[in-house]
Amino acid sequence: MSNPIIKTAVRMIFSLTSRDKAAAQIRATLANYLRLAALVDRSSGDRPVLAPQMVGIDEDMRDWSFFMILEHDAIVNRSITSIVAQLARGEEPVGVGAIDPKKDVMPSANPGEEQVENFRRSVEEHLETVARLGPLRGTRTKAHPVFGQFDAHKWNCMFGFHLNLHFKQAEHVVAQIRAKKDRSSEKTGA
Repeated sequence: MSNPIIKTAVRMIFSLTSRDKAAAQIRATLANYLRLAALVDRSSGDRPVLAPQMVGIDEDMRDWSFFMILEHDAIVNRSITSIVAQLARGEEPVGVGAIDPKKDVMPSANPGEEQVENFRRSVEEHLETVARLGPLRGTRTKAHPVFGQFDAHKWNCMFGFHLNLHFKQAEHVVAQIRAKKDRSSEKTGA
């Protein structure tokens, strides 16, 4: 995403987003993911589906299963939560907050249905952590690999933004899974 207009727009949107609105958006997106998860069973949730090119979805992320998307999201979620908390406390992000966004966020080869609960917990832990923090605006900053320097508030907004990027991918994956099941049912007359 090298478009400077998009980068500026995202930064502006984050600046105008309140902490409460960011939390509400994150909760709504969690509910949407859980709605999708209810449509996926163990055997279909681990089947990779090639998604079309989408903004924010790198080429090496396009051929993922639903469970792989959830595992990736949970990894990124925990990293962003750590970054937000450390910046809000005036600390330099270390540990989970200092991971390499190109290497350390990739899912395992065969994640299973446990990823639904893992993902849900990662979102709820983020919301609980942020609720306990003091001010998020005007803290120390850490560079985002695409959008530049973010304070704790902008990183908190990035949490929901990232979830939404992959939610579009997850919707595509689940739609393909369901379409394949429907075709199989028609062939067998079930």
